[in-house]
Amino acid sequence: MDFLPTLPTLLAFTAANLLLAMTPGPDMTLAINCALSKGRAAALYLVIGTSLGIVVHTLLVAFGISALITASPMAFTILKAGGAAYLLWLAIQAIRYGSNFSVKAGNGTQDTMLANISTGFWVNLLNPKVIIFFMTFLPQFISAGDPDVTGKLIVFGALFIIIGIPVTVAAILAADRLSGWLQQNPKVLRAIDYTFAGVFSLFAISILFTQTR
Repeated sequence: MDFLPTLPTLLAFTAANLLLAMTPGPDMTLAINCALSKGRAAALYLVIGTSLGIVVHTLLVAFGISALITASPMAFTILKAGGAAYLLWLAIQAIRYGSNFSVKAGNGTQDTMLANISTGFWVNLLNPKVIIFFMTFLPQFISAGDPDVTGKLIVFGALFIIIGIPVTVAAILAADRLSGWLQQNPKVLRAIDYTFAGVFSLFAISILFTQTR
């Protein structure tokens, strides 16, 4: 059980993670938008997708692959371009479809579930800031020369998901409770659509200017 962090380290990580979870980012913004436009079930599926993206990022950091990606200018540029393009596409979708915002056409339950999981996964995975964040944030809670660094990084990645999900779910439930009122006030809903589109666009621009350190 040497891969388990000490209690003081766990408490410090939990406190930092809670603060980070309450800071809006692409994942949180997309989840709220999904809850408002398609309901809480679709938004919860989307959270599954973003969580799967975090699993991938955690494994990449734990086994050192992220360091290779950010060390390669070409690979990092491709990653930035892909992430920014995807967020811009989501912004355009929000403006075009408004309150009927949908990433993929179709009304089947299974299709909608897979579409939302896929959207959450790719928004998270194609964000180079997440790679840089995991490379700089998680190692802060591990001592230099720790022989169990890989195991502890995986534990911290799992805790990151476990701690962050309740915060996101709370935001989704709050948005879902407001959805009925918003449907009766289309001008407010339309303003929210444009707000989300603007936020996604800002995230996309921010990603394009992301630099490795």
